[in-house]
Amino acid sequence: MTTNLIITTVTNTHMSIASPMSQSAQPTAQLPAWTASLLRLVSPGLPIGGYAYSKGLEHAVHAGWVRDEASAREWILGLLEHAIGQLDAPVLLRVHDALQAHDASGAVRWNAILRAHRESEELALEDAQIGAALRRLLGTLQVVSEDDELTRVELSYVAAFAWAAVRWQIPRLAALEGYLWATLESQTSAAVRLLPLGQSAGQRVLSAGLLRLPPVIERASQLTDADIGAVAPRFAMGSALHETQYSRLFRS
Repeated sequence: MTTNLIITTVTNTHMSIASPMSQSAQPTAQLPAWTASLLRLVSPGLPIGGYAYSKGLEHAVHAGWVRDEASAREWILGLLEHAIGQLDAPVLLRVHDALQAHDASGAVRWNAILRAHRESEELALEDAQIGAALRRLLGTLQVVSEDDELTRVELSYVAAFAWAAVRWQIPRLAALEGYLWATLESQTSAAVRLLPLGQSAGQRVLSAGLLRLPPVIERASQLTDADIGAVAPRFAMGSALHETQYSRLFRS
């Protein structure tokens, strides 16, 4: 799905993609050097296979939990706030921080913690397969080398994303906002394909999601290690039940 965003705020540490530009606003004269790399990293055209996964949304539609625009918005934003925002987001920040500090063992530890939190086999496989695809792409682009410690472990997508962000010098909060946007867009695209949901309805879901990004980012940046963990029972159930669903478009 094509993003409908205009970058409006740039600082030395964070680029916001959450606010559409007003008619009176003036574009920033010069964007940071990492801007294009972030747009590349969150692009649905990145060849890592993210389009093949729905994170349990397909079963939610099959079961009737998600059936229209309102329920799709509730599902996607609930996932963003109570699962991704509580688990993936704070772990991404910690992996980014560890790699910035040249603490590869710390990054590996948080990667293992995240992988242990995956609620179903499909979610674990999705994480590992997309993470591996991104790691291979970074190797092909010579962004990372085989000598790096992270090449010797099975990376989650979150860890591979943070690794790419560090290598491309993308600041931690900008990287997190990009990751959340990519998840929001991917889930909305899946909903448009699974439901009788038009493109305009999908854009309304994206607009609602954009308003949730700042508080999700703020909370993720404030969570202590002990507070990290997702609380989304239907998300876990939907993913687990999808494993035995007879007819499927998506791999999760």
